[in-house]
Amino acid sequence: MRFILIFLLSTSLLTACQSKVETSKTVEMYNTSGDMVGTAQLLESPDGVQVKLKLEGLTPGFHGLAVHEYAKCEAPDFKSAGNHLDPEGKEHGLMHPKGPHLGDLPNIEADAGGLVDEELLLPAATLKDGKMSLLRGEGTSLIVMELQDDGVSQPSGNAGARLICGEIKSGKEQEATESPTDPTEFNEKQE
Repeated sequence: MRFILIFLLSTSLLTACQSKVETSKTVEMYNTSGDMVGTAQLLESPDGVQVKLKLEGLTPGFHGLAVHEYAKCEAPDFKSAGNHLDPEGKEHGLMHPKGPHLGDLPNIEADAGGLVDEELLLPAATLKDGKMSLLRGEGTSLIVMELQDDGVSQPSGNAGARLICGEIKSGKEQEATESPTDPTEFNEKQE
């Protein structure tokens, strides 16, 4: 009887602990003028972290995208976000033989109206604790670049200026509870 009681108690404790682990996170994305231009939904998956990205206001064509090391999106240049997230000391680029950085993502494509609606995978990354976590410390950030990332140039793919930034907060530092409305909710009416 004691064994069953101990087993049930330990199972319920493990279940309670697991429910506090984040498996998704919504990131608000802002341009250099401070306008919210979309969202990124991050979802924990067995293969890494899925990124569902909805943006507007970009120049049509390809743009680099990467996770950077700090959850700081200070305009006008977003340099406060630091470099690409690279906990393993690799080279930049999805096509580099000694890469990629953990934060390197494929390029995204804005359509003729400047809209992006894409789903990507950040392999090996996690929203759980650990070396490969996007939520280490105070968190990280997701940045969209002006140009296409060439996949090999150091240190960040020769992709031009940082245009859009979103803070992936760890939750260890609480901020304001109100946020602006999401302008991408009306994108279907724009098309």
